[in-house]
Amino acid sequence: MSKRRTGRRQQAAAAAAGISVSSGRRIERGDLQPRAASPRGRRRPDPLETVWEALLMPLLERHPALTPTTLLEHLQERKPDQDWAPHLRTLQRRVRQWKALNGPAPDVMFPLEYQPGELAFCDFTRVKRVAITVRGEPFPHLLFHYRLAWSGWSWGQVIQGGESFVALSEGLQNAMAACGGVPRELRTDRLSAASRNRDGSYAADITARYRALCAHYGLVASRNNLGCPHENGVVEGPHGHAKRRLEQQLLLRGSLDFDDPTEYGELVAGVFEGLNRSRLRRHEQELEHLEPLPAFRFADYELLLVRVRRTSTIEVRQVVYSVPPSLIGQQVSVKLHHDRLIVHLGSTWVCQLRRVYGSGSHGPRAWCIDLNHLIDGLRAKPRALLHCRYQRELFPGQRWWDCWQCLLAGGDRDGAARLMVEALHVACRLAPQERELTFLEQGLERQTLSLSALQQHFRLPPRHCPRRQEIPQHTLASYDLFLVRTAAGRGGSNTADPAAAAQAGTIPQPLAESCRAG
Repeated sequence: MSKRRTGRRQQAAAAAAGISVSSGRRIERGDLQPRAASPRGRRRPDPLETVWEALLMPLLERHPALTPTTLLEHLQERKPDQDWAPHLRTLQRRVRQWKALNGPAPDVMFPLEYQPGELAFCDFTRVKRVAITVRGEPFPHLLFHYRLAWSGWSWGQVIQGGESFVALSEGLQNAMAACGGVPRELRTDRLSAASRNRDGSYAADITARYRALCAHYGLVASRNNLGCPHENGVVEGPHGHAKRRLEQQLLLRGSLDFDDPTEYGELVAGVFEGLNRSRLRRHEQELEHLEPLPAFRFADYELLLVRVRRTSTIEVRQVVYSVPPSLIGQQVSVKLHHDRLIVHLGSTWVCQLRRVYGSGSHGPRAWCIDLNHLIDGLRAKPRALLHCRYQRELFPGQRWWDCWQCLLAGGDRDGAARLMVEALHVACRLAPQERELTFLEQGLERQTLSLSALQQHFRLPPRHCPRRQEIPQHTLASYDLFLVRTAAGRGGSNTADPAAAAQAGTIPQPLAESCRAG
């Protein structure tokens, strides 16, 4: 109004006051604006007036979890003479308002604050949206995730198999070693590897091995309540961040297949290293409040005692593994990790085997056969390849298996076994597998493959056959020395004259007496 009194036009005065032209005209006329606090009345009839209190509210009171879509479908069934679909938004607003005023109150979340070095979280998580393979085979695995509550520094590791104490022990110790210190408290969910999850106090529920692990590092163990994963939100939420970052790195890589699990583990380590770049300063500050690491690691394996069979194999967790034949009959100790087996004879390291997980409840679940352990024995008995129980596992790959099937189709099964065993021996001892496989495939294609051609091409050394012994045959008469006795010998002499025995010939032996009584 002051602008209008100075002679400004209506549009300029309204613009200077920051109002619309219509509002300026209303103010000039002296019309008062309706009170903003007064509720606005309904402008059209309520479409739910006949069903809200009579039909829908009783359902919500009995089952507050019902959704507006479910209620709308219920209305369509109960009152099919009317189309209720256009009133979905009205029903959604009505249900939302009813639940806010009359429904059960949701859980209250409290903002938490942690002190440096006070608390760390760890958990296992599964990568679901990408299918990782190793040399074309599916690679079932988990990710072990460790995170400090104050700084947010995190550590991740690939775990083969399921949630076991061995995996928990190795992942936790690797994480604390990479972190450089030990927090005062470690919190987990209800891991079966750490607790039995029975009703009762946590102190009685925790397993002896997990209690010993925490005591070794001076950790206070705690866990969340059953069915409350949000209590571990410090690590549950970052699961998604880490897996999304992993998926992006796999897209940049352009392939989900890896030559070795170690290669995939390096990619996962790089993902967590990228997540920690923005938290390095806070991690350095938190290191001052962490307890020092102990001098020795806790056992992150399970110790087993097994005896090596005559088949040069051992059975661990219903999986059969091959070992060097020199151990046949020996009792060996096996350190069982989540991804490997380490075999010792006494205190001497013998070999390390890749751990295999099978499926099934009866009999051996899987085979893990190293051809280098058995090729010398197989070369001595080539026909064993025809009916070996783990025949498929003796071949290094699918191309080798295809060559074997082509040889069997030729008809001469014994010759095919000798030829393939020699080829496997060449691949293990003399030449690279790819070079040997190319020779076999080309020979099969040209129909020129034979055992002699294989031996000449790769200059196979002859097999060491046992030397045949020549034993001279004695005359039959010389055996009479053990049977005959001369008359002089019957007279009391303990010696027999060979010449006299030869001249006298054999002496008839008396018949056995009758068993009947005379």
